[in-house]
Amino acid sequence: MLPLAVAVLPAVALPGGSATAASYGTPTITLSTGYLSGAVGATGDPTVTVTVAQSGASTSALTVAASATTRSSVARTTDVTVAGTTGTRTLAVAAQGVGYTDLTIKVTGLGGKTATRTLHYAASPAVRDSADSRYLTGSSDASAAVDAGGGHLVVADDESNVLRLYDRSASGAPVRTWDFSSALGVSKEIDIEGAARVGDTIYWTGSLGNNKDGEIKPDRHTVFATTVTGSGATTQLAPAGSYDGLRDDLIAWDRANGDRYGFAAGAAAGQAPKQIDGFNVEGLEFAPGSSTTAYLGFRAPLAPAVTGGRALIVPVTNFSSLPGGSAHATFGAPIELDLGGLSIRDLRRNAADQYLIVAGSWAADDNSDPYALYRWNGQPGSAPVKVLDLPTSDAGGWEAVADIPDLTAPGARVQVITDDGSADLYGDGTAAKDLTHPEWKKSRTTWFTVN
Repeated sequence: MLPLAVAVLPAVALPGGSATAASYGTPTITLSTGYLSGAVGATGDPTVTVTVAQSGASTSALTVAASATTRSSVARTTDVTVAGTTGTRTLAVAAQGVGYTDLTIKVTGLGGKTATRTLHYAASPAVRDSADSRYLTGSSDASAAVDAGGGHLVVADDESNVLRLYDRSASGAPVRTWDFSSALGVSKEIDIEGAARVGDTIYWTGSLGNNKDGEIKPDRHTVFATTVTGSGATTQLAPAGSYDGLRDDLIAWDRANGDRYGFAAGAAAGQAPKQIDGFNVEGLEFAPGSSTTAYLGFRAPLAPAVTGGRALIVPVTNFSSLPGGSAHATFGAPIELDLGGLSIRDLRRNAADQYLIVAGSWAADDNSDPYALYRWNGQPGSAPVKVLDLPTSDAGGWEAVADIPDLTAPGARVQVITDDGSADLYGDGTAAKDLTHPEWKKSRTTWFTVN
């Protein structure tokens, strides 16, 4: 008997020559992050990378869009844009209002098959100078910064010991991070508040003060150095020694000079650091023409410790030899500056020995007291000159400057960074530092014209 013939029918062709729907798999969709923060009216908010695929289909045939939102007052589906036609797309959200919403991101493939993912989105309020502002996500407590070259900067956080490398022109997450806690032998926060770079070395200092409850925390007494290799996005840091005796050295020096600034009393157990007569370092920069003598800029105390008192700088004449060395600190003559009753929040020098000082209150009420930028030549006895009052209508305290341009050049601009740790960014009563997702934590940078 002859075998039965089996007829093999060709696949039914769809328009464009595609195979039947039965040959297509279910599309896949992944998001580079499940959490995203934006700001109302922002320029260049962070984006999300969306990766899609479908077996049996070209990725160019897949469409990606937002299909649902849980709170349209924060962001509507039409506020989500997706760019690209390959398997990797870029998703952006334009915030409508402050708060949180969950956005359903849907990929539609051939054969009508779909898949979805949820993007948890948070939007903060509009800010003044929004076109000149960017957001550094992953941390809300920026406290010190230095230029890394190639359009990047390294930023410290006073709530952790993590150093973060950011693209200074774009909003988004750090390019890379470093935590040298183990190498430095610390287990608690250093409360990093100041930084200065000389050549391929960046020096960092803790606040040297007590915590906000007046408790003495030894890890806050740490000064350390990092060695820089590479630049820009390829920057790498390595630990290069530390020193934990600077606080004690300062107290001993002040005692030997008649307790002129009350360091011992301001640093005593039970004393909060952010008082007019407290003890708290926030600025660090090297003296004019020097790579060994550094200026310590104090947030507290004022000199004298009364309303309208002057800001205090103490030169440390052997600062560069402290990390990894065995010598105690030595000091030069203190410098007192009239900053209109404000104290030092950051201090930065450029190659021409021009200084810019971020001046703010010694108090902890970051969003209500004045802030200003002052120009100075770094010389004792020379008066600083105010160049700009910084806006205080938005959340966050002005805290850091990575570098400064030639201050004599017309149109010179400087990028100033806020500490937003205490800010209620999303209108729910939660301080940014206490948010559960790092992608929702952020500090703000704004460019200001200073000449």
